[in-house]
Amino acid sequence: MQNTKPHAALLSSPGLGHFIPVIELGKRLVTNHGFSVTVFVVTTDNSLSKSQLLKQSPCPDLLNIVLLPPVDVSGLINPTTGILAQLAIMMREALPKLRSAILAMKFCPTVLIVDLFGIEAMVIADELNMLKYAFITSTAWFLALTLHVPTIDKVIEDNHVKNQQALVIPGCKSLEFGDTFGPILDRNDQMYTEYKRMGVDMQKFDGILVNTWQDLEGTTLGSLEDEKKLGRVAQVPIYPVGPLVRAVKPGPKSEMLEWLDMQPIESVIYVSFGSGGTLSAKQTTELACGLESSGQRFIWVVRPPIENDSAATVFKTNHGTDDTPDFLPDGFLTRTREIGLVVPMWAPQTEILRHPSVGGFVSHCGWNSTLESIVNGVPMIAWPLYAEQGMNAAMLTEDIGVAIRSKSFPAKELVVREEIETMVRTIMDEGDARRARVRTLKSSAEKALSKAGSSYNSLAQVANDCESAFKYLKAKAQGA
Repeated sequence: MQNTKPHAALLSSPGLGHFIPVIELGKRLVTNHGFSVTVFVVTTDNSLSKSQLLKQSPCPDLLNIVLLPPVDVSGLINPTTGILAQLAIMMREALPKLRSAILAMKFCPTVLIVDLFGIEAMVIADELNMLKYAFITSTAWFLALTLHVPTIDKVIEDNHVKNQQALVIPGCKSLEFGDTFGPILDRNDQMYTEYKRMGVDMQKFDGILVNTWQDLEGTTLGSLEDEKKLGRVAQVPIYPVGPLVRAVKPGPKSEMLEWLDMQPIESVIYVSFGSGGTLSAKQTTELACGLESSGQRFIWVVRPPIENDSAATVFKTNHGTDDTPDFLPDGFLTRTREIGLVVPMWAPQTEILRHPSVGGFVSHCGWNSTLESIVNGVPMIAWPLYAEQGMNAAMLTEDIGVAIRSKSFPAKELVVREEIETMVRTIMDEGDARRARVRTLKSSAEKALSKAGSSYNSLAQVANDCESAFKYLKAKAQGA
């Protein structure tokens, strides 16, 4: 059997936030550019199974998905190791398994594409003579920060951390202290070291793909290309290839969607904090009371609260008088049953946001959720919790104009019920300008991804470079 087309190996770190855009990138390489694609997923003992992963973003017959054996990092972390540092350590420990899996393939892939936490896999790409690309599953602004941070170590410490001044990023929006990316606040923290390394190592790649598009972040993308601004740091081509979001899954209609069918157009606010976001017990109560007093129809994906306490791992499971979980106000479900749905743990988010009855989204501003909201034309209430979500919230509210946010910082302060009620009413009843803006972006996203659109052409450039490398290596092998 002959190897007849370029083969891309994609590496995803644990968690749906990376897996979903990596899968969507793989699907585009197959359907639009004729590649064969293998997706390697680093797993942990708590990871989703292959069938569960496929349910999140179905792609039958398109991709070969390989779950690498779980990595044990228990001896390398402690209770204070942050989630981002844990991911970096997991990915490092998984490299020997990735190398073995690639060496076991009949044909070596032409290109290796890795997410931010898989940057160190470049040694495998170099060893096996593969092209190597990084894939930033977040914004171009976050990429700009990542490339800029290693060059301004002292500035961060003196101005941004000690004096809480805005961090200037050449040619881009400045980063306010309250919205900053947590790992850069402590130069002694392991994640700061990991993050700086990622920013340096990415400059050794053949290019960097980013899940955004020209119309959304044109100024930042321009700075990354401008030698007088961030281009002098980037040193590699930047390819905006987004928005890559999960496809709507075929299948029978859920009860939630049937309930939405009975609601008026744009009358329902959807509340969800992503696959990892959790609130404190007090904040959960405030959110419930704010939603109830707004009188607005809602779907709320609820998880048991988690306090800022590493020992808070056991939660009560008894219920109030009307089967309301005891972390919600007693009687809440009874009082809101005519206008709201409370859904435990998970909901079909893409399908919900696409439904015409949904008119707003209370979101943690994870980039996947943000893009899903934009491509479905739904304005947001920004509620950032961790990682780069504060940056995303700032961009959505101040630059793009498709969201509002609280005066408080939800990751550090309580957002009270009165403000929640006001925000819900504002986005649902007075959000015409934001709704018009998000619809414009929805159209520009569709255009960017269509044939000859900016993101389509950007990925085509990468595909062409891979095709050239594939033909060269094939001719070399035949000559030998």
